[in-house]
Amino acid sequence: MDSNNLLSIYIFALCFFFITYIGVIKYKQHKFRRIKHKAIKSGMTEPASLHPSINHIKCIGCGSCAFACPEGDVIGIINRKAELINPTHCIGHGACKAACPMDAITLVFGTEKRGVDIPFVSPDFETNVPGIFIAGELGGMGLIRNAIEQGKQAMDSVRKKSGVGKNLDYDVVIVGSGPAGISSSLAAMKYKMRFKTLEQESLGGTVAHFPRGKVVMTAPVDLPIVGKIKFTETTKEKLLELWTDVVEKTGLKINFKERVEKIEKIDQGFIVKTNKGEYKTVTVLLTIGRRGTPRKLGVEGENHSKVVYRLIDPEQYRDQKVLVVGGGDSALEAATSIAEEQGTTVSLSYRSEAFSRAKEKNRNKIQDAADTGNLTLFMKSNVVNVSDEKVVLDQEGTQHILDNDAIIVCAGGILPTQFLKDSGIEVETKFGSE
Repeated sequence: MDSNNLLSIYIFALCFFFITYIGVIKYKQHKFRRIKHKAIKSGMTEPASLHPSINHIKCIGCGSCAFACPEGDVIGIINRKAELINPTHCIGHGACKAACPMDAITLVFGTEKRGVDIPFVSPDFETNVPGIFIAGELGGMGLIRNAIEQGKQAMDSVRKKSGVGKNLDYDVVIVGSGPAGISSSLAAMKYKMRFKTLEQESLGGTVAHFPRGKVVMTAPVDLPIVGKIKFTETTKEKLLELWTDVVEKTGLKINFKERVEKIEKIDQGFIVKTNKGEYKTVTVLLTIGRRGTPRKLGVEGENHSKVVYRLIDPEQYRDQKVLVVGGGDSALEAATSIAEEQGTTVSLSYRSEAFSRAKEKNRNKIQDAADTGNLTLFMKSNVVNVSDEKVVLDQEGTQHILDNDAIIVCAGGILPTQFLKDSGIEVETKFGSE
């Protein structure tokens, strides 16, 4: 074969691969545009929490961020730039930021429309009050895996503080026994620190309040002392069993039913005052949840005993007429789980027109339940009155009077802002900022 033929074949192959490459790029771009348009049309444009903000000046459109995202089709490449195309699917893994070769991604809280209250925390987890640290959900990091990592990292910062190992009774008082609290407590044990872990309720923190049987998504983690734990999807019960097993095997001591009421600054550290006693400590690590006080409806009759603010067991609502209020994952999971119980009549009231804060899996389940008649949706509605046997909803000027035995309000919680401020900790409202 002469050189001219070889050249022709080479040019043909080059053109073929180039055309194929362009075709694939156009196909993917069309797909990403379609996903983004669908999200905008359905009102699914507000990320639930921590999410990427992309600097298009730095972005080179390599797609590393999109490929790294474990949720899939959250970030897409449009016009050779990365874009957040499916915001509500983003759950704050942060893998996109780590994968970007140009440092074009910043992880932020809140959006231009929706602010998120976050305590001021430095990169080493210390607040504006020297010696008080925050890790986990309170700092905006709700994912179990990330909270565990933060707990370890925060304790690594705590142990380097001046005075640790020398002054006062304790090096650190850890407040909370959720994923971050357990992780940081184990790290304190590993470093042979003098510590006390306090929990106002029971082991597991926010996880303990999940409904029975709730599936918990996480990822393999490395716990201090314990080592690697490999699981990616489990139930609330199995996760709590794991925490219990970890506590028993390591000998970790936790003071349950002990509520922190005040943190008072003293020379060389703090006095942590609880409903049971006082502890003098060099540092304090807060690993409490963001829920704080449940957000209430503020309507007549809300103090009725049938109104509660979290679901414990769907089975207790058998043969009852139940209204669930809210549009996040907890509300949707509560509504669908109760609807599966025998003899229940379930309604779901939400103030907005779309469940933009909930995971796609939960949105699909709620829509399927509504389509099959297992529950009734009242979108763009609000509760206006609660009585012994009724509840009144207003839906864009139209009133609905529902027979009712129980109301579950899943409207989130109010950040324990006053407690933080009384401790001297600054709270910032983040509008699309770090």
